[in-house]
Amino acid sequence: MQLKAFFLALGIGCAVLGGISAAQSPFQPPRDGATDPFAYLEDIHSERALAWVAHQNARTEARLEKDPRFEPLRAAALAILTSKDRLAMPHYLGRKLQSFWQDQSHIKGIWRVTTPTNFATATPHWRPLIDFDRLSKVEGKNWIFKGATCLAPDDRLCLVEMSDGGGDAVELREFDTRKRAFVPGGFRLPSGKQSVAWLDQNTLLVARDFGQGTLTRSGYAMTVRKLSRGASLTQAKEVFRGEPTDVQVSARVLRDGRGRVLDVLIDRGVAFFSSQWLQLQQDGSAQPLDLPHKISVHGQIGSELIIGLNEGWTRKPALSAFAAGDLIAYKWRTGAATLIARPGPSQTFDDVAVTKSSVLVKYLDNVNGALAIYHKHGHGWSSKAVPLPKGLAVQIRAASDASDLAYVSTEGFLDPTTLLTLETTSGRLARLRALKPLFNSARDTVEQHFATSADGTKIPYFLVRPKNAPNDGTTPVQMFGYGGFLISETPSYRPELGKLWLERGGAYVLANIRGGGEFGPGWHDAALREHRQRAFDDFAAVAQDLIASKLTSARHLAIYGRSNGGVLTSVSMTQHPELFNGVVIESPLIDMLRYSHLSAGASWVAEYGDPDQPEDRAFISAYSAYTRLDGATTYPEPYITTNTEDDRVHPGHARKFAAALEALGKPYLYYENTFGGHANDADPELNARRWARHYVYLTEKLMD
Repeated sequence: MQLKAFFLALGIGCAVLGGISAAQSPFQPPRDGATDPFAYLEDIHSERALAWVAHQNARTEARLEKDPRFEPLRAAALAILTSKDRLAMPHYLGRKLQSFWQDQSHIKGIWRVTTPTNFATATPHWRPLIDFDRLSKVEGKNWIFKGATCLAPDDRLCLVEMSDGGGDAVELREFDTRKRAFVPGGFRLPSGKQSVAWLDQNTLLVARDFGQGTLTRSGYAMTVRKLSRGASLTQAKEVFRGEPTDVQVSARVLRDGRGRVLDVLIDRGVAFFSSQWLQLQQDGSAQPLDLPHKISVHGQIGSELIIGLNEGWTRKPALSAFAAGDLIAYKWRTGAATLIARPGPSQTFDDVAVTKSSVLVKYLDNVNGALAIYHKHGHGWSSKAVPLPKGLAVQIRAASDASDLAYVSTEGFLDPTTLLTLETTSGRLARLRALKPLFNSARDTVEQHFATSADGTKIPYFLVRPKNAPNDGTTPVQMFGYGGFLISETPSYRPELGKLWLERGGAYVLANIRGGGEFGPGWHDAALREHRQRAFDDFAAVAQDLIASKLTSARHLAIYGRSNGGVLTSVSMTQHPELFNGVVIESPLIDMLRYSHLSAGASWVAEYGDPDQPEDRAFISAYSAYTRLDGATTYPEPYITTNTEDDRVHPGHARKFAAALEALGKPYLYYENTFGGHANDADPELNARRWARHYVYLTEKLMD
């Protein structure tokens, strides 16, 4: 009775102590302006909300972490995540290479550097820059490394981005990579969602919260200010101001090969996929560039920007016409534009990197990776295919506009990652090193299939299954999907998946549904806003195809999605509860009628629509799983998980969905990590426990 009284005093009520039946439940989905009974869970760090979280965590730990399979799975995951056999992936830092490394001795990790020559040896010697375990201990913080912004061309001075707990908000500190120390009295910007660009050694262009009236509705920077060395933030001079309705603004400094400033551009993000690019003038004004809004700026070669078009562009007068998906070279001072490459009907340019004298393009063809190099010749561009193994994913790992040596990798679901060097002038490719197999893949095979969605569209999906899987519907299958934000989901070597799932007889499916970028901008646009149902129909079609093939059945099929994939899995659970026996919903968006008021949600209105507009609210309500729950439907028991310090996707989404299921008397599991941001990159120990819970749950649902 004392424990019950304690929770009642916090205002939580009896529901958190063991569940209540649907007949007793006061919960009604908060539609059409109705009061939300679980709104208190949006107060992230309130005593009441955290007490609710603590109870839920204890309940889930008692089931998943006390399962005898948990500890072996956790140990196996940790061994993989901290294995010294992992490949160190390089990134350029001036003329050197940098990497971030975590292992059991360095849980928070070490930022370190080496030379390209040394990196090419069998056992590279790395020079440590910052030991984040040591720094955290000294300062009493939970520092998570988020990257660094360095001053070209030598990249000696860097602004190191550090998050206390793993969120997107970072503190910036000036660091000298030669002295391997923070600069005494150097630049230091307090924690916030911010971006910086070096103008010169003593001047930064900063976009961040400068006080009242300097943030957009999305919670990002609305102004860019010039900050001089030794000055306070209040003394920074404003050089550009956007609008409150923008997503964010930032600055980009264009330089020549010697590092001299050529121009300063402003990227004014008017919507998530739309940017107005402007050139700062000597008089302080900003002149818009003659460019469409839906573009991706990949880099600079000389006087040209390398740009990917996400919409068609017909120039007036009729100078040229470009199609969505094209890659172009654009002279920002004259406005001249030339075509570099155009993808075919089944292709998309998935990643583009600029080297000293070439453009390196990773493209997908029916979601299979390939690589090409483009060189400028006169007024045109020539291409050269890079000879890589077929059927594997390709990644551009490191490229620099100061070097023609790039690093690329290949990998597959069952093929460990291989790292290669690529001389982009000659196209010469050389194998550098390969990851040792971290799980036994001999019993499995990979296939690509196509399901037919509700409107007749063919939806590709990859299937990784045991070679001897019976056609009796009993194979346990975990199905992953995302379907949003022009992001392509491609094969990858995931040893924790292999060790904790495939080795134990499970199968894995990667569904390439609309909303992603697997076939270019049109594939993404097909599931935007009022067309979102297409993504859900695509996902259901893949599930139905798997069941129809008799590989699996609803009893042995589970779905997994995170972030935008949480919209997908929560809607799939409510629209097709008959198709699944397990649902993993991680770091999700779920309450779509409130999402634009939670954390960075307002920045995604271009993707989902604006729930504050009646015409948008009408179609958004159809895919707001939180408000579509009802007491009469039997749902599969989901495992819902998120992070307290996720400052991108608000933890209130996951919390409220779990609370609503409990109030309706429905089964569910909920777990919330108390640190670690949206990226789940805090440390390998946290991730090992995360994956162990994940696979205990899937084992219970699909194998037991």
